[in-house]
Amino acid sequence: MYTEYRHEPFTDFTKEENQKEFLEALAKVKEDIGKEYPLIIGGKEVTTEEKLVSYNPCNKTEVIGSTSKASPKELDQAFAAAKEAFKTWSQTNPTARAELLFRAAAIMRRRKHEMSATVVKEAGKPWREADIEVAEGIDFMEYYGRQMIELKDGKKIVSRDGESNQYVYTSAGVAVTIPPWNFSAAIMIGTTVAPLVTGNTVLMKPAEPTPLIAAKFVDIMREAGVPDGVLNFVPGEPHEIGDYLVDHKDTALITFTGSKATGLRIMERAAKVQEGQQHLKRVLAEMGGKDTVVVDKEADVETAVEAIVTAAFNFSGQKCSAGSRAVIHEDLYDQVAERVVEETEKLTLGDSEKFENYLGPVINQKAYDKVTSYINIGKEEGKLLTGDESDDSTGYFIKPTIFGDLDPQARIMKEEIFGPVLALAKAKSYKEAIDIANNTEYGLTGAVISTNVENMEYAKRHFHVGNLYFNRNCTGAIVGYHPFGGFKLSGTDSKAGGPDHLLQYLLPKSISQAL
Repeated sequence: MYTEYRHEPFTDFTKEENQKEFLEALAKVKEDIGKEYPLIIGGKEVTTEEKLVSYNPCNKTEVIGSTSKASPKELDQAFAAAKEAFKTWSQTNPTARAELLFRAAAIMRRRKHEMSATVVKEAGKPWREADIEVAEGIDFMEYYGRQMIELKDGKKIVSRDGESNQYVYTSAGVAVTIPPWNFSAAIMIGTTVAPLVTGNTVLMKPAEPTPLIAAKFVDIMREAGVPDGVLNFVPGEPHEIGDYLVDHKDTALITFTGSKATGLRIMERAAKVQEGQQHLKRVLAEMGGKDTVVVDKEADVETAVEAIVTAAFNFSGQKCSAGSRAVIHEDLYDQVAERVVEETEKLTLGDSEKFENYLGPVINQKAYDKVTSYINIGKEEGKLLTGDESDDSTGYFIKPTIFGDLDPQARIMKEEIFGPVLALAKAKSYKEAIDIANNTEYGLTGAVISTNVENMEYAKRHFHVGNLYFNRNCTGAIVGYHPFGGFKLSGTDSKAGGPDHLLQYLLPKSISQAL
């Protein structure tokens, strides 16, 4: 028997001893500055001449480290190794596969601050956010391990006289995992171990800005005993190897988190059957959001303010779940907007290594240029309430920016910005606010701040999002507590961290035997 699943506790950084331990972890990570990590193919370390370089977004000239780059040549080797390893891994006792994840979770728990400090340096994520993210990675391993044990004997179906029937699950094949940079630990881990614990073998291509945390995770998995060929580490540039991974005839499963454009491209390419391919590829895609905090006229103002500020500016708004817009009933609009601006102007911006900074930088120059271009659009579409200060001389820093009095059809109200930019709009009624919240092509998360029970029930039926929250912010989904995934063009709604997520990596098999 295993203990009941509970999510990994977050570190209390108000305690001086925890701050001291984290600073020691940061110092340890700095000792590895410039370290090179190899590819891992079939259990062997493979070094290539070309490198994928990781830079510190707080100090863009500082190289954190690098990994070897995989080319199609190395990918073919990885597919061959994964295909061979699948023969035995798919037949391995599911409990043994789950226990591999439990061992890896225990190792990561011991190295938690080091992993979090790596996220701080490589992704520019503040301490608390990095700690929560690594805890989520541990959660994925603990939760999916237990889920696999529940599924190992299949599901009960009905037999009849003279006939015995079974419903069992089999593994699908070789999985390709393409995680994002904004949750370079949590989503990378979750999208890797889900196919792995279900008996599939994996080629994992980490996000190009954040390959080092993935390399450390692969080291942990190897220490935990993952067999050769079961997990292959193949970092590289998306434009060089992305299509090759998706198109390959041996790819059975693809898990992707990233932009809508890339997700749609993957789904289109995966639909084509390649020469020698004898199966249909499954795609699990999470492709972004334009998420809304709705404030009813029957709302607690301070609850609304906290929800809006937290959802908009945690990790500088670089979350697909970020509440990048708020739709506020006109009776409370001025009061809520004023308080949101007041609280936002208290937030500190700076180097993520410093605990006191609430916001760090955006990830790179491309993101900086995109976000600042949207700020310019916002100045044409609405009223600038605070912010509009940016500086990329040393790192990619953008002060949290708020625009008010926006038309619901404004671009910054409907397009995903992925940065510290918040758009505010008025609604004449609660139902109009919900209609505005539904006016984008996305349907990932949303929040409603209200004390009106009927209005809350109305939102349950009419607010078209995969994750709906009441009287809190719309970010921070916890594995096993808030299964995560969205509607519309937010993705395939695979509900990561949920009770049926692993089924998407398995093939159900019906067996009937005459007696």
